[in-house]
Amino acid sequence: MTRLFNDPAAFADEALEGFTAAHRRWVRPVPGGVVRATATPAGQVAVVIGGGSGHYPAFSGLVGRGLAHGAAVGNVFASPSARQIHSVATAANGGGGVLLMYGNYAGDVLHFGQAAERLAADGIETRTFAVADDISSAGPDESAKRRGIAGDLPVFKAAAAAAEQGLSLEEVLRVAERAGARTRSFGIAFSGCTLPGADHPLFTVPEARMAVGLGIHGEPGIGEEALPTADEAARLLVDTLLKELPPDVFAPAGRRAAVILNGLGSVKYEELFVVYRKVAALLGAAGVEIVDPEVGELVTSFDMAAVSLTLTWLDDGLEELWRAPADTPAYRKGALDAPEPDQDPAPVTAVAQDTAVPVASDDSRRAAATVLAALEAVARIVDAHADELGRIDAVAGDGDHGIGMRRGSTAAHRAAADAHGLGAGAGTVLTRAADAWADKAGGTSGALWGSILRSLGTALGDREAPDAARVAEGVEAASTAVRGLGGAEVGDKTMVDVLVPFADALTAGTAEGLSLTEAWDRAAAGAAAAAAATADLLPRRGRARPHAEKSLGTPDAGAHSLALITRAVHGALLDH
Repeated sequence: MTRLFNDPAAFADEALEGFTAAHRRWVRPVPGGVVRATATPAGQVAVVIGGGSGHYPAFSGLVGRGLAHGAAVGNVFASPSARQIHSVATAANGGGGVLLMYGNYAGDVLHFGQAAERLAADGIETRTFAVADDISSAGPDESAKRRGIAGDLPVFKAAAAAAEQGLSLEEVLRVAERAGARTRSFGIAFSGCTLPGADHPLFTVPEARMAVGLGIHGEPGIGEEALPTADEAARLLVDTLLKELPPDVFAPAGRRAAVILNGLGSVKYEELFVVYRKVAALLGAAGVEIVDPEVGELVTSFDMAAVSLTLTWLDDGLEELWRAPADTPAYRKGALDAPEPDQDPAPVTAVAQDTAVPVASDDSRRAAATVLAALEAVARIVDAHADELGRIDAVAGDGDHGIGMRRGSTAAHRAAADAHGLGAGAGTVLTRAADAWADKAGGTSGALWGSILRSLGTALGDREAPDAARVAEGVEAASTAVRGLGGAEVGDKTMVDVLVPFADALTAGTAEGLSLTEAWDRAAAGAAAAAAATADLLPRRGRARPHAEKSLGTPDAGAHSLALITRAVHGALLDH
């Protein structure tokens, strides 16, 4: 378990602070993460990577010459927010454009995509690429749905080395695509990981058994088998990967591969070496030439006892990039010349707190008090049910939904209170809360709830007193935004299964002339029924999809939390 922490909610921020203090030779802190200690050379493509905390040395430990130019760092097991990614990418940009790279998880896809749009609006040419190397998370015909695990490293490195060669943004992206298409990973786990402050792991493995096909966020495996010997584990890893070769790799014999045997937290280096001796022998017997293998902890998951094997099938160009030198806090290869002194950047100052708010009418400021009360009720209900939400989420997912919702709702309420104290109207209170929720929660729920609150804020504005129809309009806009952002529809076993009928019922009730509290009450009752009905659905999206059968009989955590929130908000409306 994770033993050394202060406030669990502050763990990620404090870990990043300590990391930067220990590695000033390589990195400097910026809001949202870290960038190289020396500025990106003028005109060079900046490769910016990122993801949640809890996976060191990914992602901050891979920032330095020859590898990433910057890393956006989210909360524990949660993607960084679009605002954090935008901040890091802006600091790393050297005028040659930015390539954003991340593991293929829904929250990362949402936040990095939003950040790319903001960077493009700033005039910074930006591309994105998601690493999808885990063959256990989807079949070959659905490879775009695969999640990213230790295959991040060779793909990140290929792109970064290409950027160091002076290639254009489009050329660097093509290198990333080629490396990603030739990278496959597979893993096994012997025990789950425990998050800071938690008293039990996200999943457990029965004694003398192993979980086959792991995820780096504590997702359970797709099956179980008897505990193997080291040689048996090596054979399972190698045989599984050799069964699925990239389309342009017709046979392993005579092929070259970058090989990574990765420990995820509790498997010791000596154990990894025992496994690797057999991995090397099996690959050699299959005719595979191993190029610069890596054995160690490269993408971890706190204290998870697990190991994964990654193969990146090389051509001449990819081999040159894999062998290229790199110098980062956690990954070094070859030798680099000393950086030019004039590359040293100006120090980055902390972002000042925004104490200015748009002018608001008296009616809107009074409505803001109700909004604040509603957000306080949301934070309370989420806190009361956080453990329950985590248990529901852990049935087929990673078990962090309650933690993320608690972080987000608490931050949203705090930001709303600050804005209300400055005299903000209802719209501004909601948009400030939206940014805070997205920043602190990260992940899919952070992006979606940030979008929900922002949609409501835009509809309410700061000028007029919100009426029932305007609130319903905002909820309807939130429903549309969430579906557009996440791509889910009713029946996919997500929060959309509650949000859509809730929005429809609220719109219908207000159109009938019901008061806001009456219409909201009716819609909240429907939301509870819709959330319960998700127990009968199989997930078609998100981290629960690979474990669909396990979730049958259990409601979706996001749907359940939304139903709880709609009822809590109704109570606040009655009181105000």
